[in-house]
Amino acid sequence: MTKNEKLRNTIGYYLLFISLGFSLGITGPALPSLAEQTGSTLGAIGAIFLVGALGGMLGTALSGRIFDRIKRGHQILGLAQLLSAALLAIIPLAGSLPLLLVIFFINGLPGGIINTGANTLLMWTHGKKAGPYVNGLHFAFGLGAFLAPTVFAQVLKLGGGYQQSYWALASLAVPVGLFLLFLPRSPELSDQQEENSQPQQNLRKLLPTILIAMLFLFFYVGSEITFGNWIYTYALTLNLADATRAAYLTSGFWLSFTIGRAISIAVATRYPPEQILTVAFLGGLSALALAILAPGSLTMLWAATLLVGFFMAPIWATGYNLAGQSITLTATMSSIIILGDSLGGVVLPWLTGQAIERFGARTMPWLVFFSLAINGLIFVIMMVQRRKVPHVALARK
Repeated sequence: MTKNEKLRNTIGYYLLFISLGFSLGITGPALPSLAEQTGSTLGAIGAIFLVGALGGMLGTALSGRIFDRIKRGHQILGLAQLLSAALLAIIPLAGSLPLLLVIFFINGLPGGIINTGANTLLMWTHGKKAGPYVNGLHFAFGLGAFLAPTVFAQVLKLGGGYQQSYWALASLAVPVGLFLLFLPRSPELSDQQEENSQPQQNLRKLLPTILIAMLFLFFYVGSEITFGNWIYTYALTLNLADATRAAYLTSGFWLSFTIGRAISIAVATRYPPEQILTVAFLGGLSALALAILAPGSLTMLWAATLLVGFFMAPIWATGYNLAGQSITLTATMSSIIILGDSLGGVVLPWLTGQAIERFGARTMPWLVFFSLAINGLIFVIMMVQRRKVPHVALARK
């Protein structure tokens, strides 16, 4: 593959992840409006996280087989992106909660395919040098998640509604789908990677590594999505900010998250993953403690929000790279590990909605703190397990 082809592919995957960030970033600020639109409570509307993540799990589970067996990976990604754009446009038109849940479930399918496909094809495009590029991919996601609430706030400021925000983001997603749809020559698992893979009977030896990687992504994604999507409602419910300022608070989280991921691209080339993750977990937990200790202070909430986003930024990509150093990531293997990501988007965000309705909004930072603390513990277990298991892999099926 030529340098121009690698650059073109990388740009396409980055644009996909910016759009993927749109879908996530708009949900938090729109939650109260979606609840009003469907006549639901905040606890009930939180079910969109549950069904959306279930759809994402199904899309992730299917995508491994799809990308390993079908050679037209770019066309698969392009079609998934166009479907996602169409579903994003009809979200503000759903007049009942059941219909909205169906839309979010279906939208999870292309989301899971894009998440697995872009990560896998990027790894296949750059091989052993993929580390910084994976960080860049997730920087693109953070950029999209930052831009979405910013668009939301600007639309409100201009007198528009949340519906116009959804339609604007959907219209931006369509050209990205068309770009991928017409990209030629999708990358494949290299011959060298296939030669390095081990027979299928090694699955039993790899199971602990696979399960640990899945749990790592489960607790991380649960923490990230919960904080990013519920911080708007948290600030609004505690009367710390009005609707516009709460949207800017959400943007602040994703902006610091995006800056952290931009910095992590360079950091990943100079420091080992163990050091990066240690600093990330200690910094993130310390920042969450600020919000917990001063729940009535908007200033402390802003400081906590910016710091949490910054320190969370490198965790996903760095953990995924660690998994890639222990096993050869076929599309099937990637989809299995990323199921932890999809499942993580189910549990904690949904539990947080229930907790806010029953016990109040102050429970949100506590839940994120404990989830991130468990994530840090799993990181320690991952490092211990990694020393026990040599680099082995599953054969491509």
